[in-house]
Amino acid sequence: MKIDGGCHCGAITYKAEIDPDQVLICHCTDCQTLSGSAFRTVALTAPENFKLLTGTLKTYVKTAQSGTKRAQTFCPDCGTPIYAGPIDNTSGSLGIRLGTTRQRAELAPKAQTWVGSALGWVEDLGEVPEVGE
Repeated sequence: MKIDGGCHCGAITYKAEIDPDQVLICHCTDCQTLSGSAFRTVALTAPENFKLLTGTLKTYVKTAQSGTKRAQTFCPDCGTPIYAGPIDNTSGSLGIRLGTTRQRAELAPKAQTWVGSALGWVEDLGEVPEVGE
């Protein structure tokens, strides 16, 4: 599936080819911290299937407890996270941040990972009262 998207301020735009069956929710504590939320939702793709159209990404290299290093890319102007990927940008997959895609409403997650780190209240969101629009 072809997708496109960008950052909040519009400085970064991209296009990519993804498999809609490879949309995941990650509950790891790194994703919680880096997203500022309870989990992060990503669309996985190979690095060669991602094309930056405008802007220049800033990169932060995160080292996991396992020692694996992953490049965390984001807009240097507004801070929107765009993807995480291998630091050599050739091996492994990119995790495009689902919230940055224009097609996000069409891309329901197919699996969850690092569920041992999931916050207990995430399962009960249907019971949380809705306010506003």
